[in-house]
Amino acid sequence: MTIFIQSLDYQLWNIITNGPEIPIKLVDGQRILKMNNEFNDHDYKLLQLNAKAKRVIFCALSPSEFNCVSSLDSPKKMLDRLMVTYEGTNQVKDLVHDYELFTMLENENISSMYARFNDIINALKGLGKVYTNHVSYR
Repeated sequence: MTIFIQSLDYQLWNIITNGPEIPIKLVDGQRILKMNNEFNDHDYKLLQLNAKAKRVIFCALSPSEFNCVSSLDSPKKMLDRLMVTYEGTNQVKDLVHDYELFTMLENENISSMYARFNDIINALKGLGKVYTNHVSYR
Protein backbone atom coordinates (compact mmCIF):
# COMPACT_ATOMS: atom_id res chain seq x y z
CA MET A 1 0.00 0.00 0.00
CA THR A 2 2.89 2.36 0.76
CA ILE A 3 4.25 2.34 -2.80
CA PHE A 4 0.76 2.64 -4.29
CA ILE A 5 -0.09 5.73 -2.23
CA GLN A 6 3.33 7.31 -2.73
CA SER A 7 3.01 6.81 -6.50
CA LEU A 8 -0.29 8.69 -6.50
CA ASP A 9 1.05 11.62 -4.53
CA TYR A 10 3.94 11.49 -2.08
CA GLN A 11 2.27 14.09 0.13
CA LEU A 12 -0.60 11.62 0.67
CA TRP A 13 1.78 9.21 2.37
CA ASN A 14 3.08 12.01 4.59
CA ILE A 15 -0.47 12.87 5.61
CA ILE A 16 -1.26 9.23 6.36
CA THR A 17 1.88 8.60 8.41
CA ASN A 18 2.24 11.99 10.13
CA GLY A 19 -1.36 13.13 10.33
CA PRO A 20 -3.15 15.86 8.43
CA GLU A 21 -2.25 19.50 8.60
CA ILE A 22 -5.39 21.25 9.76
CA PRO A 23 -5.75 24.95 8.84
CA ILE A 24 -4.97 26.93 11.98
CA LYS A 25 -4.21 30.49 12.95
CA LEU A 26 -2.47 32.13 15.89
CA VAL A 27 -4.60 34.22 18.19
CA ASP A 28 -2.93 35.71 21.26
CA GLY A 29 -0.14 33.13 20.92
CA GLN A 30 -2.58 30.20 20.83
CA ARG A 31 -3.23 27.95 17.84
CA ILE A 32 -6.91 27.72 16.94
CA LEU A 33 -8.75 26.23 13.98
CA LYS A 34 -9.58 28.58 11.14
CA MET A 35 -13.21 29.10 10.21
CA ASN A 36 -14.21 28.00 6.69
CA ASN A 37 -14.46 31.58 5.49
CA GLU A 38 -10.82 32.15 6.54
CA PHE A 39 -9.35 29.38 4.37
CA ASN A 40 -6.85 30.34 1.69
CA ASP A 41 -5.68 28.33 -1.34
CA HIS A 42 -3.00 26.55 0.70
CA ASP A 43 -5.56 25.52 3.33
CA TYR A 44 -7.85 24.09 0.65
CA LYS A 45 -4.90 22.15 -0.81
CA LEU A 46 -4.22 20.57 2.60
CA LEU A 47 -7.88 19.69 3.10
CA GLN A 48 -8.04 18.23 -0.42
CA LEU A 49 -4.99 16.04 0.23
CA ASN A 50 -6.52 14.82 3.50
CA ALA A 51 -9.76 13.88 1.72
CA LYS A 52 -7.81 12.19 -1.09
CA ALA A 53 -5.80 10.15 1.43
CA LYS A 54 -9.00 9.02 3.15
CA ARG A 55 -10.53 8.03 -0.20
CA VAL A 56 -7.47 5.98 -1.18
CA ILE A 57 -7.67 4.10 2.13
CA PHE A 58 -11.43 3.56 1.79
CA CYS A 59 -10.98 2.09 -1.69
CA ALA A 60 -8.56 -0.51 -0.35
CA LEU A 61 -10.81 -1.77 2.46
CA SER A 62 -13.28 -4.59 2.81
CA PRO A 63 -16.78 -3.64 4.05
CA SER A 64 -15.97 -4.70 7.63
CA GLU A 65 -12.70 -2.74 7.62
CA PHE A 66 -14.53 0.27 6.21
CA ASN A 67 -17.09 0.09 9.02
CA CYS A 68 -14.25 -0.01 11.54
CA VAL A 69 -12.64 3.25 10.36
CA SER A 70 -15.26 5.23 8.44
CA SER A 71 -16.14 7.45 11.41
CA LEU A 72 -12.52 8.53 12.00
CA ASP A 73 -11.55 12.00 10.83
CA SER A 74 -7.95 11.50 9.74
CA PRO A 75 -6.20 8.97 7.48
CA LYS A 76 -3.50 8.49 10.14
CA LYS A 77 -6.10 7.46 12.72
CA MET A 78 -7.61 5.10 10.14
CA LEU A 79 -4.30 3.41 9.43
CA ASP A 80 -3.47 3.20 13.14
CA ARG A 81 -6.86 1.61 13.89
CA LEU A 82 -6.46 -0.87 11.06
CA MET A 83 -3.01 -1.89 12.30
CA VAL A 84 -4.33 -2.43 15.84
CA THR A 85 -7.26 -4.40 14.43
CA TYR A 86 -4.98 -6.59 12.31
CA GLU A 87 -2.67 -7.36 15.23
CA GLY A 88 -5.33 -9.57 16.81
CA THR A 89 -7.02 -11.01 13.75
CA ASN A 90 -7.07 -14.62 12.71
CA GLN A 91 -5.35 -13.59 9.49
CA VAL A 92 -2.23 -12.55 11.37
CA LYS A 93 -2.41 -15.59 13.63
CA ASP A 94 -2.72 -17.88 10.60
CA LEU A 95 0.21 -16.19 8.84
CA VAL A 96 2.39 -16.38 11.96
CA HIS A 97 1.48 -20.05 12.24
CA ASP A 98 2.39 -20.62 8.58
CA TYR A 99 5.67 -18.74 9.08
CA GLU A 100 6.69 -20.58 12.24
CA LEU A 101 5.87 -24.03 10.87
CA PHE A 102 7.05 -23.39 7.32
CA THR A 103 8.41 -26.47 5.55
CA MET A 104 8.89 -27.53 1.98
CA LEU A 105 5.85 -29.37 0.62
CA GLU A 106 6.04 -32.76 -1.00
CA ASN A 107 6.72 -32.45 -4.76
CA GLU A 108 7.46 -28.72 -4.37
CA ASN A 109 10.51 -27.24 -6.07
CA ILE A 110 12.76 -24.68 -4.41
CA SER A 111 11.50 -21.78 -6.54
CA SER A 112 7.86 -22.30 -5.61
CA MET A 113 8.80 -22.90 -1.95
CA TYR A 114 10.74 -19.64 -1.91
CA ALA A 115 7.84 -17.78 -3.56
CA ARG A 116 5.38 -19.21 -1.02
CA PHE A 117 7.65 -18.18 1.86
CA ASN A 118 8.00 -14.66 0.43
CA ASP A 119 4.21 -14.42 0.14
CA ILE A 120 3.89 -15.20 3.86
CA ILE A 121 6.60 -12.73 4.86
CA ASN A 122 5.21 -9.95 2.64
CA ALA A 123 1.68 -10.48 3.97
CA LEU A 124 2.97 -10.31 7.55
CA LYS A 125 4.99 -7.19 6.77
CA GLY A 126 1.91 -5.58 5.21
CA LEU A 127 0.02 -6.23 8.43
CA GLY A 128 2.76 -4.71 10.57
CA LYS A 129 4.39 -7.95 11.74
CA VAL A 130 8.09 -7.90 10.84
CA TYR A 131 10.65 -10.57 11.65
CA THR A 132 14.33 -9.75 11.96
CA ASN A 133 17.27 -11.99 11.14
CA HIS A 134 18.10 -12.24 14.84
CA VAL A 135 16.59 -15.16 16.73
CA SER A 136 16.69 -15.21 20.51
CA TYR A 137 16.41 -18.54 22.31
CA ARG A 138 15.47 -18.52 25.97
